Amino acid sequence: MTLRTDAELDAALTELAEAEGRSRQEVVRLAILDRAARHRSGNQVAESVERLRSEWREVLDRLGSV
Repeated sequence: MTLRTDAELDAALTELAEAEGRSRQEVVRLAILDRAARHRSGNQVAESVERLRSEWREVLDRLGSV
């Protein structure tokens, strides 16, 4: 895979790699894995909220929260 970068991204990537003592490739790899983990976590939170809303709908309706 080829990653095309502009000057700003290239400078930021180089700065991070040097600061962390990692290769530029490793910095990109870790950034993608971190983003994927946050995405999965966000989906899990949304699913939990919907499940709890469904379970507590009657109570929430009585409280006027829905």
